[in-house]
Amino acid sequence: MESFRFTLFKWADELDSLGRIQDLFDCYEQALELFPTDEVIINSMGEHLFRMGFRDEAAGHFHKALKLKPDYPEAKENFYRVANWLVERWHFLMLNDRRRNHKYQQAIQKAVEGGCNTVLDIGTGTGILGMCAKKAGAAEVYACELSKTMYELACEVVTANGMNGRIKILHMKSLEMEVPKDIPKRVSLVVTETVDAGLFGEGIIESLIHAWNHLLLPPQSTQDPSRPPSQAGRVIPAGATVFGMAVQCLEIRRHHRLCVSEIGGLATAAAGELHSPVSCSSEDDSTEPYTTERLSRLPGGYTPLTEPFNALDIDFNNVQELEGLCSREVSRVRLPVTGEGLLDALAVWFQLHLDQQSSLSTGPKEDTCWEQAIYPVQTPHNFPLRPGDELIVEISCRDAYLRLCSVAVARDGREFRLDDCLDPDKPRNNPGPSGNPNPSLNAEAELCSALACLGTEQSSGPRDYTMLECAEMALLNNQPYHDSFRRALAKLITNLKDARSVQGPSQGQGLEVMPLTDPPSGPMDPGPDPFYVLDVSEGFSVLSLMAASQGQVKAYSSVEKTQHQAVLRRLARANGVPEEALEFWLNQVEDEQAVLQRPSREKLWSAIILDCVETCGLVRQKLMEKATLARCLLEDGGQIFPERIVLYGMLVESDTLLLESAVQGQEPTLGFNIAPFINQFTVPVHVFLDLSTLQCRHLSDSVELFILDLMNTNANYTNRDVKVQASASGRVTAVPFWYQIHLNEEISLSTFNQDSHWKQAAVVLHQPLAVREGDWVRLAVTLQKSSISISASIEEEAGETGTVDSVRVR
Repeated sequence: MESFRFTLFKWADELDSLGRIQDLFDCYEQALELFPTDEVIINSMGEHLFRMGFRDEAAGHFHKALKLKPDYPEAKENFYRVANWLVERWHFLMLNDRRRNHKYQQAIQKAVEGGCNTVLDIGTGTGILGMCAKKAGAAEVYACELSKTMYELACEVVTANGMNGRIKILHMKSLEMEVPKDIPKRVSLVVTETVDAGLFGEGIIESLIHAWNHLLLPPQSTQDPSRPPSQAGRVIPAGATVFGMAVQCLEIRRHHRLCVSEIGGLATAAAGELHSPVSCSSEDDSTEPYTTERLSRLPGGYTPLTEPFNALDIDFNNVQELEGLCSREVSRVRLPVTGEGLLDALAVWFQLHLDQQSSLSTGPKEDTCWEQAIYPVQTPHNFPLRPGDELIVEISCRDAYLRLCSVAVARDGREFRLDDCLDPDKPRNNPGPSGNPNPSLNAEAELCSALACLGTEQSSGPRDYTMLECAEMALLNNQPYHDSFRRALAKLITNLKDARSVQGPSQGQGLEVMPLTDPPSGPMDPGPDPFYVLDVSEGFSVLSLMAASQGQVKAYSSVEKTQHQAVLRRLARANGVPEEALEFWLNQVEDEQAVLQRPSREKLWSAIILDCVETCGLVRQKLMEKATLARCLLEDGGQIFPERIVLYGMLVESDTLLLESAVQGQEPTLGFNIAPFINQFTVPVHVFLDLSTLQCRHLSDSVELFILDLMNTNANYTNRDVKVQASASGRVTAVPFWYQIHLNEEISLSTFNQDSHWKQAAVVLHQPLAVREGDWVRLAVTLQKSSISISASIEEEAGETGTVDSVRVR
């Protein structure tokens, strides 16, 4: 069996490299004819499917492998990874939102009892709205769902609730549906909740226009009010009102634009304009006009700068209004500024009118499953507003996105555009990432001076900017991170220089071993005997440039994008770093996967910088394997940064984490049996968590859970038991965790710092664990490759323990 698997996998890899995809899958199908219940082969086929973008099919294979062997770690980790793509986490929170579900049920029941007896549920998800219609007495109910995973899930749910054959579920997009091909006749009611935080982002406008033209009966006519409801069409929700508000928010600011004038000792002016890929302009189709946040849980909070304003009203029962939405002229609203602060974003939410009597609000003060849409201000300078100003906002619906853009400020009778760039050669106030919630008089005077210049100068054309991911922007704005690396790098280079001065110039490069690569072509090494530093951080990083600025260093960056390399080159020139001191390693090596190689023949690295923790709060995959290889490539006295990582955690009680991680029984889902089916896609680790704002009770102090030593293999272990004493009575529902990243013995960083670009993560227990103050809880922590597993148990009075939960937290 082992020989068969080995041969199959090697041959599959060969076919993959040759692009013979059909032959590859033919081999797997033949193998599964021979061994249809072999979980290893099934999992391997799923991995190939996932790499090729077939996520639905891959999930099916991982799920099947787990059914055959529930404790199969590779299939479990693969399934957790793909489950986030297939069933997004908001499904759980939405289904747990009893108020939302109940209001939809009431509106549907009222419509059906009023005569709308044929119903189409567009984007049915788990099928809950379609089941509401059937339970209300609709004669015919149809539902469509594009996602294969959600379609199959809806079929299971409908069957489990005794409605199999009574609701027809179609695996297709509503835009592709036709009468009588897919449904026998036009329906009298369409129900849908295909709305995102920005209302239109899931395509509700396009789907409703198609429904009115092809699937719905004509609307009730004012000329013929006697026509019965069963012969007229209508939509639930009936419409929406969109609201907006200007806000100051440091957390939003630092994720969308550069807020610092220097990074690790490097002046940033030459970098040009940097901002996130979120733009209200429609010039670049690759950018979305908004991101989403839950304002009530943003670290540091937010400050309203205006009162909420009505941005848009839309009637979903008026097809002419829907068809004319995208061609509407851009509208302008003038908002009186009521608060003092820096303009960072427009926050947007909406009120969904289910019918004439009932509505749902997604506002920041509501207890809702929805987040708010955030339209960040992308101007390269901070813009302080004060009461008496007027903020001018443009509103449009181009390309089916709702776009709100802060375009100008009116002050003292004059209007100044925000998208004009200040002259980069002119000094200007830059308050740094913390901003200034109450701008000083000097800042006001400087702003007025700048505005006066803007009012008289003509725009020089489109702004030239470089786009970075939101996490990359937050990383650049993380000053403690870069200052810590600068000090750690400086100390290492100083120690190595001292060692070489003692040993002599010909020593200090370590033992002679066979070279892995030929020397890269390009400029000569700077200086007679440079120190080689490699930065293999993910995404955009300036650490290599910081190393090169130390002098006598040849630094290699793994930054891949040409535009990003150009930014680093500009920064190097502006900060006096010789051109030959910085190279881009992926331009030198042939295989991106083999980036951990020697810098050149007979040379070793003085330092290798590894990216250890993902922004979401998890340890990066294959970190320990990379560290093992990196250690073999270091010169004597060289170092991996960081040298070790310490994992910390605590016990908490948080109903919020439970609601966001799994459907909590049948009560929130109106008595329908949905939880067992969608909870198959529950992932036990909650990522992108802001622990500082999480609604929870701390049931213990923080405790060290595990240590990953990247410099000393012998110091590592694979298992560790940690006893945690409960400091309060309650239900342990989760174990949040974060990291202390030690660059060397003296310098370390916490991923739980308020300036951190990292988020935290939490293991959510499948069954809450009741504890009393003083109880001891045992956490068994295991390391397998780069995946950390945690199981929790409580120590009973007799000394016995009972395992409560076991999860993997990569």
